[in-house]
Amino acid sequence: MKKFWIAVVGAVLALGPAMFAQDVVTGVKDVSKDVAKGTKKAAKGTEKAVDKSADKTADATKDAAKDTAKGTDKAAKGTAKGTKKAADKTADATKDAAKKTADAVK
Repeated sequence: MKKFWIAVVGAVLALGPAMFAQDVVTGVKDVSKDVAKGTKKAAKGTEKAVDKSADKTADATKDAAKDTAKGTDKAAKGTAKGTKKAADKTADATKDAAKKTADAVK
């Protein structure tokens, strides 16, 4: 009878590591699944954030381009007015110099 109990205890002790190993494998699987879910969720969040950021950047770029266009148009109009004034002054000065030269020649 003693040998029987030794065999039973030996069998139970032999099954312990195998059962523990099975629990470890199951635990690793569960952790792996949780990590995969977390990674997938984080990737989706990152994708949404990148899309939102790209949209904001596009809007800001569009607004900046409009502002630049307005500023360039305003500057061009100012340059045109300044050029016209300078041309008129040059024409007046040339006309006056021509009259003085004509008077001096007479």
